[in-house]
Amino acid sequence: MRLLLALLVAGMLAGCGVRFRSDASFPPEMEATYVNAADRYSPFYQALIRALDRSGVLMTGDPAAANTIIRIRQDQTGKRVLSVSARNVPREYDIYYTIRYSVLVNGEEVLPEQTITLTQDYTYDERQVLGKGNEERILRNAIAENLVDLVARQLNTSIL
Repeated sequence: MRLLLALLVAGMLAGCGVRFRSDASFPPEMEATYVNAADRYSPFYQALIRALDRSGVLMTGDPAAANTIIRIRQDQTGKRVLSVSARNVPREYDIYYTIRYSVLVNGEEVLPEQTITLTQDYTYDERQVLGKGNEERILRNAIAENLVDLVARQLNTSIL
């Protein structure tokens, strides 16, 4: 019965055009890639490395051995207060994530410096501090994944 229900739900989702998010794909010219970044622990850098690895891109620690170099010039995230209550307590925040990067392939700049900023707002409840902190972290990581998808699209159109 459960199997039948699962197949029915999957069929309905497929029938109405729902597509599940796929991994970012990178052009074949990126067979050996070096990522130059100041912060190797940021959500964007970690998401980029995971996406490159899933796509089968060989990562190298030596820029001389790489035919593609991704230079991450800026990797910045933070939050801003969007609205406050009558008691001057924040009610809504805006999480932002900005990256600035350029790409070299075989020593030639194929993608000049690009800047991308994505934002996401969320409500805040002072009674749910732990949960809202976790929600903020999840949203920040999701924004980083979306940035990686955008970078992959730009690389696919620039390099091809």
